[in-house]
Amino acid sequence: MKFTTQNPQKSLHLVSLGCTKNLVDSEVMLGKLSDYTMTDDSATADVIIVNTCGFIDSAKEESINTILNLHDERKEQSVLVMAGCLSERYKEDLQKELPEIDVFTGVGDYDKIDELVNEKRSNFTNEVFLANDTNERVITGSSYHAYVKLSEGCNQACSFCAIPSFKGKLHSRTLESLVKEVKALVKKGFTDFSFVSQDSSSFLRDLGHKDGLEQLITEVDKIEGIKTSRILYLYPSTTTLDLIDKIADSKIFQNYFDMPLQHITPSMLKIMKRGKGVEKLIELMDHMKSKPNSFVRTTFIAGHPGESIEDHEALCKYIEEYKFDRANVFSYSTEEGTHAAKSDHLIDQEIIDDRADEIGAIIANTTQESLEAEVGKTFDVYVDGESDEHEYLLSARKTIWAPDIDGEIYINDNELFEENGDQTQLKFGQIYTVTITELVGDKLIARVIK
Repeated sequence: MKFTTQNPQKSLHLVSLGCTKNLVDSEVMLGKLSDYTMTDDSATADVIIVNTCGFIDSAKEESINTILNLHDERKEQSVLVMAGCLSERYKEDLQKELPEIDVFTGVGDYDKIDELVNEKRSNFTNEVFLANDTNERVITGSSYHAYVKLSEGCNQACSFCAIPSFKGKLHSRTLESLVKEVKALVKKGFTDFSFVSQDSSSFLRDLGHKDGLEQLITEVDKIEGIKTSRILYLYPSTTTLDLIDKIADSKIFQNYFDMPLQHITPSMLKIMKRGKGVEKLIELMDHMKSKPNSFVRTTFIAGHPGESIEDHEALCKYIEEYKFDRANVFSYSTEEGTHAAKSDHLIDQEIIDDRADEIGAIIANTTQESLEAEVGKTFDVYVDGESDEHEYLLSARKTIWAPDIDGEIYINDNELFEENGDQTQLKFGQIYTVTITELVGDKLIARVIK
């Protein structure tokens, strides 16, 4: 995601790669560099920052390619900064191999980025930075929606994941800090929130509370002015039936259940160190689905070391039968320092990709079924603005959906009229009730009715 505007004096071009957690950190950097004007023209920018992702191979390649392309285009005397997860994970190697970069920093100094840029100095603080209510973020991409980070790090030991090796153990914000930040954002006009972290269902466990998310829901429900919220990235072993019930009973939190499963067979969950029995896992998933108007999203890994053809077929069958509203599949990627990287049972890349393609095709079908089921229904949406498709189509999002990842609805008809008979101008960032008239490709078409 790129952030834009222009100023002939001090200008900043920032590219935020990877997840929404990275985006929050990028917004903190924008807040610390608020005396710069953002520009979409990297060739004329005085400062260029790339907040990198280092999760899997494709993300690493994107980060490296992005920063090298920006270097090729930049003007003399500009400052090029490499920040974030990739920079943290490979700090020694990258500083040797990329003399093009002026400033290197990792995941601990987002709130010091102004000092590092002004002094043209690299720095890697040992502790991971965690945004709090004292950080003046510049919220990007929306006038009404904001991401709020619950914690950093992770206490899980998934076989395939390197995140704990460079982000450390779970470190939760205090509940008081979160409530204070959300209230401040509501005062600025934000009404929709997505709460994120590596493992959201473990929130506050490092501070001695097993019901941290339940506490958060209770407090957020009390805040006047919030219309909708959702929680991203639940973890199987720390999600409970009580938590699902708490979400479903909330007046603010949507029945949005985002739990990366990765697999479903007993052998693979054990190999992947996922820490939840299959029976309990299926009970959780069925409980989510039983809630009114529930929306269930997940992620799978294809071709993890040790996955048999029987494991793969069982996973395909489960995905077909459960019919997730949305899902993603990743081909297994060997990551240095992980338990899986030491396995003697690596799978041939061609087989991995074939399995990912097969799962992807099933997901495409279940997603299409989920969209088809919306035709004829009436529900609330946020209107975001004009669509990229056509100036006469407005872009909207179902209130339960997360921004950018769950889909886009086109509004092509408006039944609302002023007293004088003129059609009401729809306001961006507001909620309207629509009826879905048809599905064209993967886009729902809607008519505003109130």
